[in-house]
Amino acid sequence: MTYDSLIEKVNSHFIGNLPFVIYSLPDSTIISVLFQKNSKLCKAEDFIEDSFVFAPFQYENNAHCIPKELSEVFEVPFAMNSIPTCEIEVEENQLNKDAYCQLVHKAKEKVQASLGAKIVVSRSKEVAIKQIDISTLITRLFNLYTPAFRYIWYHPITGLWCGASPELLLKIDGAAFQTMALAGTQKFNKNKSPRWTEKEKEEQQIVTDSIISSLEKVTSILKVSKTYNFQAASLVHLRTDITGIFNKGKTTLSNITSVLHPTPAVCGTPKKTAASFINDHENYDREFYTGFLGPICGKENCSKLFVNLRCMKIDNNMATLYVGGGITKDSIDIEEWEETQNKMQTMLQVLQPML
Repeated sequence: MTYDSLIEKVNSHFIGNLPFVIYSLPDSTIISVLFQKNSKLCKAEDFIEDSFVFAPFQYENNAHCIPKELSEVFEVPFAMNSIPTCEIEVEENQLNKDAYCQLVHKAKEKVQASLGAKIVVSRSKEVAIKQIDISTLITRLFNLYTPAFRYIWYHPITGLWCGASPELLLKIDGAAFQTMALAGTQKFNKNKSPRWTEKEKEEQQIVTDSIISSLEKVTSILKVSKTYNFQAASLVHLRTDITGIFNKGKTTLSNITSVLHPTPAVCGTPKKTAASFINDHENYDREFYTGFLGPICGKENCSKLFVNLRCMKIDNNMATLYVGGGITKDSIDIEEWEETQNKMQTMLQVLQPML
């Protein structure tokens, strides 16, 4: 299949309300595609079937998938093109700004009162577009963010989602695994290195410690890298890599996923305290934002799952963008608001010709 015929088939599937997923692994110039042959909404329960999994934030062992056995499967190379970008101004009314700052303040009070370490709060932003152009969506998404996991998922029941995630949830190769702790956000400046505040360093350590604590229960070997700067599109984060070996015969992909998700980077820690706060105070449904997704190779035990960050949902002439941030005892309301504004640029650059 050529790139042009891929575009034609994607458009045909989309018009025909048939499920498909297009994705590319970080730093890859190969697009993998699954075109499901019917409109059935399939469930992924034990993660042993070769498929692409798409799970919501409120996972509870309930994820969707597009199985390979029900699909036409293709791998298509694409030529990298340089796409110019410029910051897109986002209009926000004062009420939205005040509401998010109040949410941040409540989360900060909860952290301080309960001795909680971190709560991640988020918001959505609707942006009007002229029309959905699948060809433009693919071209911009897959060219702009090569270091990220890029995807476009469509099912008539879930709708059209796409994103460019910088965060690996879990990569497995036999009994070996890899994950990461990702926190802290600043605008990327090629002329100078970021200066991280104590608040940002502390947040990164909180995320790392929480993941290590969860994994110690299901692993026999655990190694932690030094923390380093990691560029993701126009942003830079703090990142720590965590690798190890599963407990032999005791750990499956589905149960280690349940241990990791939701990570402290998208929910907070302690997990129950943070999740309860999110349910009580965010006042909107995250749906698949901050869920997880990726290809499952059950028989070969070589799956790769990513956290669904820097993503959006597109419905007719409206795109809904999702952004958030981790709140600790040292968070400042207006700075957290500005961080979400910066994060919104990732998907706005994809939409630019459609705005």
